[in-house]
Amino acid sequence: MTRTLPQDRVAIIMPVDHGLIFDRLPGLENPATVVEEFGKDDITGFMMSPGLVMRTEQYFAQRPHLSRVMAIDAFYHYTEAEVGVGALQHSVEDAVRLGVDCVKMLMPWNTTKAEQAALVTRIGTVVAACERWQIPLMLEPVMLGAPRTAEVVAAEEKAARIAFDLGAHIIKIAFPGADGTRRLVEELGLPVVIAGGPRTGDAADTVEAVRQTVAAGARGIIVGRNVWQRDLSEAHAIVDQLAALSRSGSGALQAV
Repeated sequence: MTRTLPQDRVAIIMPVDHGLIFDRLPGLENPATVVEEFGKDDITGFMMSPGLVMRTEQYFAQRPHLSRVMAIDAFYHYTEAEVGVGALQHSVEDAVRLGVDCVKMLMPWNTTKAEQAALVTRIGTVVAACERWQIPLMLEPVMLGAPRTAEVVAAEEKAARIAFDLGAHIIKIAFPGADGTRRLVEELGLPVVIAGGPRTGDAADTVEAVRQTVAAGARGIIVGRNVWQRDLSEAHAIVDQLAALSRSGSGALQAV
C-alpha cells in the first residue's frame, strides 16, 4: 500500500491502461513510449494493462522507485453501459507473480441489475484473493459514459459507499468537487484517489483541479490524458507543477 500511496506526498499515478476499454487513443499509440517519456519525471507510478506490465518488466526493474497498478478487468463497451458486460482479464495471483503493487477494477454502476450482480461476485472473488496475497485493490465506482452532471456525481458518490462495503482498499473516483472529495475521505476512512478523466480545458485548469483535490485530502491523483495528450513541453511542465503540489503538504495525508 505504501508503495502505491507514499506517506510523504500525494501519489501521482499516470494511467496508460486505456486500451483495455478505449481501444487506440491519440497520444497513447505506443504506451511503452509514454512510460519511458514520463518515467523520468517526478511521478510515483503508472496504472497499466497486464500486457504493458509484461513488456516493460526490465524498465521497472531498473527503476524500483516507480510503483505499478495493474488493471485486471475491462468492460465492453464503455459507451453502452446499459447493455455492456464486464469481465476479469487476469487474476490477483497473476498480478502478484508479475510483481505489481496494486490491482485495479472498474465498478460501472449504471448497468443492468444482472451485470451489477455479476460485478459484485467478481469483486468479492478479487477482494478475497487480495487479502490472501496481501495486495491492495483499487476500485473505481463510475457511471460509465455518462455526462458529468450533478446527478451523475451524486450517483458515483453513492457507488463509492458500495465499493467501501464490498471491501475496496482504495477508492478511485472522478473528481466530485472539493466538498465531495472531503466528504468521501471523512466518511469512508479509505484512501481516495481522484481520476483526471478526458482532456479538458488548458494546463492551468488541470493544475487547479489537482490543487483542490490535494487540499481536500485525496491521497492520489490519477492523471493521464490531461498530460500525455498535450505537447511534450507543456506536458512535462504540468507534471512539474503537479509534483510540487503533491509535496506541498496542503492536503493532510490520511492514515493507511
